[in-house]
Amino acid sequence: MNKIGFIFDLDGVIVDTAKYHYLAWKKLANELGFEFTEDQNELFKGVSRKRCMEILLDIGNIEANTEQFNRWMIEKNVDYLAYIEKMNESEILPDVPKILNYLKENKMPIALGSASKNAKPILEKVHLLHYFDVIADGNNVTKAKPDPEVFLIAAKQLGVAPENCVVFEDAVAGVEAANAAKMVSIGIGNKKILSHADYNFNNFKEIEIEFIKELTERR
Repeated sequence: MNKIGFIFDLDGVIVDTAKYHYLAWKKLANELGFEFTEDQNELFKGVSRKRCMEILLDIGNIEANTEQFNRWMIEKNVDYLAYIEKMNESEILPDVPKILNYLKENKMPIALGSASKNAKPILEKVHLLHYFDVIADGNNVTKAKPDPEVFLIAAKQLGVAPENCVVFEDAVAGVEAANAAKMVSIGIGNKKILSHADYNFNNFKEIEIEFIKELTERR
């Protein structure tokens, strides 16, 4: 049997840090003189910090030079880091440990594939870092999802062929990236929005261990 690798996105899949990103972006938008709504924040899912900054400035119809652009990105990140500094195990989304425990106990390769540059400290805060054999994140990836680079890097570091990898994603761009990498895509969240995933679940509570077993046997 071919070795199977499992790759998890972070925000909205393992922990719900989207709310903290939203608060930090909203604070910056307000300081720049405009409102930023939760609906608009949906545009930021699975997107790099630089691209988020570009979208935010478009929403506010604000032009910025390079110095301003970089300074505002740093300000936003400082605010975001202040929020995640207080994170603990209570932030882990329901039944994520159930799946991670099963994979670890069965010696399945596990990777993180996230646009976040703060992935490692977040996993440390919620005490999940030890589950992951590989961290592919915004610190070693140059192309944002839907480009498949982050997942291809994760697969390479795991030593698993892309077609033998399974990806858990909550964002449209993330599912597109997994599909582009020829990996099995599992959408976590709204099934209508993530209908292009190979499988859909509202959350990990809906995922039975038997389903994971079937995935590994099918590949």
